[in-house]
Amino acid sequence: MRFDLISLFPDFFISPLQSGLIGKALERDIAQVHITNPRDFTTDKHHKVDDEPYGGGVGMVMKIDPIIAALESLPQQPRREVVLMTPQGEPMAQSMFWQWATNLDQLIVICGHYEGIDERILNVVTREVSLGDFVLTCGEIPALALLNGVMRLLPGTVAKRDSLHYDSFEAGLLDYPHYTRPAEFRGWAVPDVLRSGNHAAIDQWRRQQQIERTRERRPDLYERWQQQEWENKPE
Repeated sequence: MRFDLISLFPDFFISPLQSGLIGKALERDIAQVHITNPRDFTTDKHHKVDDEPYGGGVGMVMKIDPIIAALESLPQQPRREVVLMTPQGEPMAQSMFWQWATNLDQLIVICGHYEGIDERILNVVTREVSLGDFVLTCGEIPALALLNGVMRLLPGTVAKRDSLHYDSFEAGLLDYPHYTRPAEFRGWAVPDVLRSGNHAAIDQWRRQQQIERTRERRPDLYERWQQQEWENKPE
């Protein structure tokens, strides 16, 4: 799968793309990441990528022409999406990552700055996406989260692929607690059931923990899960 990042700060991605599972996935050619700087497509001597907003107001706005030129310089894969990182977009979700990892050949991500990008960029964007209900200094931060979330789902990135289906949100619930050695630390003991060897009891405990955690920590998810369980209940 090909990822194209349109960014004014390509250096932001150097270290993350060389680290951990993402670095290994790129080494194995499971995915390719290409970074294009709109500043390279400016036509003035100062390589200006922003300007004052029409109508007045505070801050600067990213110009549309260098971004469009950067976008049009990219090769076009048959199944692609052009994503704009913006606080006004729909929140990232695991289902979104699975959709992209399964159905796309190319994911193009535009990273905004300043007060945003000239609104006419929406003529070429297919989806607006947000990391959450807050504002950051740049679009590179959520873009990196998006790239990480999608790439880990590509076949070959995670060695034990079945483990992906036990992640939080996969079944509509949060993940269950995890423990490892030592069995006791500072008086904090691993639950007896996990040391019992009774796999049926362990599965039951983990399922119950998922339900309880979701109800306590994310009542919105719990309510949605309950609704899905009710709808899927055999008559």
